[in-house]
Amino acid sequence: MTYTCITLATPVGELKLVANGSRLAAILWENDKPGRVRLGPMNEAPDNPVLVRTAQQLREYFCGTRDRFDLDLDFAGTAFQKKVWAALLTIPFGETRSYSQIAEQIGHPTAVRAVGAANGKNPISIVAPCHRVIGASGKLTGFAGGLEAKALLLDLEGAHRPGNARLPGF
Repeated sequence: MTYTCITLATPVGELKLVANGSRLAAILWENDKPGRVRLGPMNEAPDNPVLVRTAQQLREYFCGTRDRFDLDLDFAGTAFQKKVWAALLTIPFGETRSYSQIAEQIGHPTAVRAVGAANGKNPISIVAPCHRVIGASGKLTGFAGGLEAKALLLDLEGAHRPGNARLPGF
């Protein structure tokens, strides 16, 4: 399988947008850990329609004019991971959920750590909003893009998080 990609500059750094045919397969962070998301060879494709649409929708999101994405997604992972990632898509803009709430939602209430691991391997960050998943105490926990990026995304969305101040100047 050959993937196509483009790079997009954003307030959270450069993101690599990756398509598998006509579906979005990944949004990778500038300093993503190698192997966090397993993809095949990639070719630059600045005119790939799904990548152009994704870039436009992300620009609108960062400008504050978009609160939901309308893209065909291609999640590659285990059945359990896909359940977690599907649950992420149900978290409304501006809201957060805890890992335990996601575990309950997918019918595995004791699988909180496994939910955290699947969340960390989410290949389609931002669109599948893994940044909206926080610790039960309301604190920010691990995030592939880094905790500063997670805070910025939540602040952009106006998410209410106990004990966490807004980023200065944002």
